[in-house]
Amino acid sequence: MILQSLAGLPAFLVYFCTAIIAVVAYLFVYTRVTAHNEFDLIRANEPAAAIALGLSLLGFVLPLVSAITHSANVWDCLIWAAIALIVQIIVYYLVRVPVPKLSERIASGELAAAIWLGLSSLAAGALNAACMVY
Repeated sequence: MILQSLAGLPAFLVYFCTAIIAVVAYLFVYTRVTAHNEFDLIRANEPAAAIALGLSLLGFVLPLVSAITHSANVWDCLIWAAIALIVQIIVYYLVRVPVPKLSERIASGELAAAIWLGLSSLAAGALNAACMVY
């Protein structure tokens, strides 16, 4: 009975490790695209940076979850993870239009700017995830 329960463990490990790699890649790319240094700001105890980055991470993970659920294989999952990353980068640039100097505002601790970016990223991620149902 226990062996039957563990039959799916190899697939779980493959997809879980794939997800971890995708998240690390997302954080690496996204934090280099933005004009502010999220991790330096978070280390300096700047909540605005943590809010913006954390919500953008959720905006990336939602479509990643959908990709894991609906993908035909790991490569398919990675392709959709790359698409989710591109969507998040596009959102970052789009939300800067109505809020000039967005990164500077986040770096200076303005919570409204951070919440705007974070929730926009989360909303885009939710829409992205819903569109990945195929």
